[in-house]
Amino acid sequence: MRIRPPRLGRTTLVAVDGPSGSGKTHFAGVLARDLGATVVSTDDFATWDDPVAWWPRLVAGVLAPLSEGRPGCYRKTEWSDGRPYLGDHRQIAVPDVLVLEGVSAGRRSITPMLSYLVWCELPDPSLRLARAVARDGEQAREHLLTWQEFEQGWFAVDQTRARADEVRAASDTEL
Repeated sequence: MRIRPPRLGRTTLVAVDGPSGSGKTHFAGVLARDLGATVVSTDDFATWDDPVAWWPRLVAGVLAPLSEGRPGCYRKTEWSDGRPYLGDHRQIAVPDVLVLEGVSAGRRSITPMLSYLVWCELPDPSLRLARAVARDGEQAREHLLTWQEFEQGWFAVDQTRARADEVRAASDTEL
């Protein structure tokens, strides 16, 4: 991986994006370990009802402060009985490398501050659904089906995969 220089202040921002169940979280964890990076997940912001419009919270709490060399802070979305609520504050020290992972992490609007974009994919939607249900529980199946439909439209408009620096195909056994 040849990552371009920092574009988010002194921080190198790497986005790991792709459809749910395609191995983004796993890959981001491995990447963060290898790079000594901090990870922020879009799952810390998204809800079933608000899949991507939460972006201003991420910008205000994390990206804008880091771009100015200041620590970031945000309230993480927590889940209780399948219902989201704003949980504890998470402090983000100014890292050398920040890995932003999750659906919409590599959205077009982030391009000027992004040093590298990885697209993770697993082409079979039924396998992605099975992996997501295994992760989130059977009670999430209907939400995940709706989410998959939303993602398909989001990625078609945003053209995230076409802008990726790297396309990474997940295997059906990789978690």
